Amino acid sequence: MPLPDPFLLSDLLRHRVRCDQGLDHGPGVMAWMHPPVHRLLGWVSRPSALRNSRDVWRLDQCRGVDDQQVFVKGRPAETDQLTLDRLPTLLDADLLDRDGQRLGQVADLAFVPTSGQILYYLVSRSDPRLPGSSRWRLSPDRIVDQQPGRVSTALRDLDDLPQARASVRQDLVRRSRHWREQLQLFGDRAGERLEGWLEEPPWEEPYRREELDDHWSDARSSSVDQREAWDDENWSDHGEPRRDRSRAEPEDDPWI
Repeated sequence: MPLPDPFLLSDLLRHRVRCDQGLDHGPGVMAWMHPPVHRLLGWVSRPSALRNSRDVWRLDQCRGVDDQQVFVKGRPAETDQLTLDRLPTLLDADLLDRDGQRLGQVADLAFVPTSGQILYYLVSRSDPRLPGSSRWRLSPDRIVDQQPGRVSTALRDLDDLPQARASVRQDLVRRSRHWREQLQLFGDRAGERLEGWLEEPPWEEPYRREELDDHWSDARSSSVDQREAWDDENWSDHGEPRRDRSRAEPEDDPWI
């Protein structure tokens, strides 16, 4: 796959170099750059941990990259580490503010793979080798002066630069603040709903009133029906049915 644009130097150096002959030239160890024009010319790999020789690659030799390897075409220029230590670089240089006080250290850079143009540097407040430390973007136009080992700016603080990556601690603080805000919002909503329930009458009250009215109406109807049943003229005071006088037996009934 082609190189991403922009590409971080740290991502390039963590890949092992493999040439078109299939040879493994080892991992990247350092950058080859031209600081006055802020341009990356290439990088250096270490083919063997037992020898002092180093392989120098031009940036235009790169043909592609995968998760673990960067593929190059052609042969490298061989040199030693003592020669490479004399090459000018802004990496690991101290970043100074407007008063000459140290703000941090240049830890990384982002470049365009096709031209090598450096888009911005990444600055660390503490030791860049510490995992999870913060990074700030320093564009080349913010640099006032540059000398071996130090970069002068007109900055007052690192917060004047855009932050590229938060530290683990800052990320945890930000996440904790977000969780607290979510919990507070949830509590406020729950409180508003509870207040609304307390202000409104119980929803069962009208139904209970209607049930009571129906119950008393049924009771009154039942009482009237019972009273009509027991007040019937066909029943005597002693609880025996009254005889119908119109059907009374004659006294001279011969069968008596």
